[in-house]
Amino acid sequence: MRWPKSAFNFFLFLAIFLPAAHAADGSCVVLLHGLWRSDGSMNKMEQTLGEAGFQVRNIGYESTEKTVEELADETIPRALDACGDLRPVHFVTHSMGGILIRQYLEHDRIESLGRVVMLGPPNQGSEVVDTYDRFPAFEWFSGPAGLQLGTGEASVPRALGPATFDVGVIAGTRSINPILSTIIPEQDDGKVSVESTRVEGMKDHLELPVNHVFMMRDPEVIAQVVHYLDHGTFFRGVN
Repeated sequence: MRWPKSAFNFFLFLAIFLPAAHAADGSCVVLLHGLWRSDGSMNKMEQTLGEAGFQVRNIGYESTEKTVEELADETIPRALDACGDLRPVHFVTHSMGGILIRQYLEHDRIESLGRVVMLGPPNQGSEVVDTYDRFPAFEWFSGPAGLQLGTGEASVPRALGPATFDVGVIAGTRSINPILSTIIPEQDDGKVSVESTRVEGMKDHLELPVNHVFMMRDPEVIAQVVHYLDHGTFFRGVN
């Protein structure tokens, strides 16, 4: 449910411009971008979370150069090193970034892991990959990790187990790519269906009218991220 605009503006002010001493509690927030993107795509999230008082580490990685397993094994430890002694460590991910943290936690443990917020994650894979992975140009464009994000036998997301950590998921319901949306069943964000964002064991799930490409820059999405990191639930209005 989308909030009344007045309630949203009030909450946005409280959540972002009246920080709750996140820096003082010693926590760290790691940002992980998605496939084909860079850490620059998370700049607005980084800036706003920083203004809210969080200690933020915006981690870039070469998303099209290696497999999901290799990217997870390299990127997550580097992110933890960037946090130093700050604890707990929270994660905010976009798209494939969420699969990296799931992949890592399938085999490794993060001491003092805090909360995780996933934005548009292909937790059950994406039918877009199923359609285009037969074309050689797609492999060149998406790299090894991109080929692993489908829904078939090679799907890494579908092979991973339930989430055993505190995670909330935000799914987009608005597409700016009508061609890709014809491939995806039911409601979607232009790349991933709402249903595919779900993962067994998640603590909360929220649908917002945002698209996959720019959702991490949306003010309401960012405000919801702040709320989840603070409270472990998404904000659904004032009773």
